[in-house]
Amino acid sequence: MIIGSNLIFLKNLPSTNGYAASVIKDKSVSEGTIVYTNYQSAGRGQGSNKWESEENKNLLISIILFPTMLTPAEQFLLSMTVSLGICDFLDLYVKTISIKWPNDIYVNNDKIAGILIENSIMGDLIEHTIAGIGININQSKFTSDAPNPVSLTKLTGEQYDLSQCLSQLASALDKRYKNLISGEYDLIKDDYINRLYRLRQWSKYHDMKGTFTGRSVNVNESGKLAVERENGNINEYSFKEIDFL
Repeated sequence: MIIGSNLIFLKNLPSTNGYAASVIKDKSVSEGTIVYTNYQSAGRGQGSNKWESEENKNLLISIILFPTMLTPAEQFLLSMTVSLGICDFLDLYVKTISIKWPNDIYVNNDKIAGILIENSIMGDLIEHTIAGIGININQSKFTSDAPNPVSLTKLTGEQYDLSQCLSQLASALDKRYKNLISGEYDLIKDDYINRLYRLRQWSKYHDMKGTFTGRSVNVNESGKLAVERENGNINEYSFKEIDFL
């Protein structure tokens, strides 16, 4: 086992990614080390977004990886891999799990998990990666202005053992990471695309030119989303260049 072979727990932290970044300076830290906490005072999402999490209710972890098999141009494969591992874990409890591009995890139209991946690149190699993950497990009330949060508890009415959930998540992520190490890139890409939120469904989108009807059809090697318009034209978008409506 790689992911989850070493666990570092702290009762509370400003950010698991921040703490993992300090731990990684110790060259003896093993790949797959998971830093986890019961509460983050400054949890981060993509960009300037914050991650809301009630104390002792959810999974808040960061994983230290050394994916030297990948070039910087292939780094989106890491995002795909982590996204799929989370989906595999959630499949144990609920259905209709999808990935809202690039890496928000949805149940139907609600967000249950978020990912923040930070890569350190040195020349032609990814020196190390810190994969931060937040999954809503037992939280029943959300007070931030996030539009559509959901948790396992809200979906099922049940409470879950966080230690058991962490073990199951680590196992699911480890399996997917071993796919990556083995070079099973096509499997990862295909599984990721087949999990895409609203895949091939005509929906409303907004880009810099305005609102239009389109459908997601693919994600390319660098992680750009391909969206087909009603006239048959296909445009590719980088993160933040398009929004789902």
